[in-house]
Amino acid sequence: MVLESDVEQIAALADLRIQEDRMGTFTTQFNRILEYFDILDQVNGEGGSMDRGVNVMREDLVTPSLTPEEVLSNAGGDEDGFIRGPRVM
Repeated sequence: MVLESDVEQIAALADLRIQEDRMGTFTTQFNRILEYFDILDQVNGEGGSMDRGVNVMREDLVTPSLTPEEVLSNAGGDEDGFIRGPRVM
């Protein structure tokens, strides 16, 4: 069970400020979340759809690509060998 002092320490590590009047509510919610994790730890995961062991990832294939010069020739502008994008403020 997580105590208010634990929540204060976790909040300090995460650089969060929790108002004193909300600390009790936050601690209760934190404990409920941890109870859900306890339930998930008890679930038997065998026999589910994840047991098939099928690799759904494709192999990486090296294919011909554009040269840096070709890429830069299609760009609106370039600077020091890189594509120059619009200034964002």
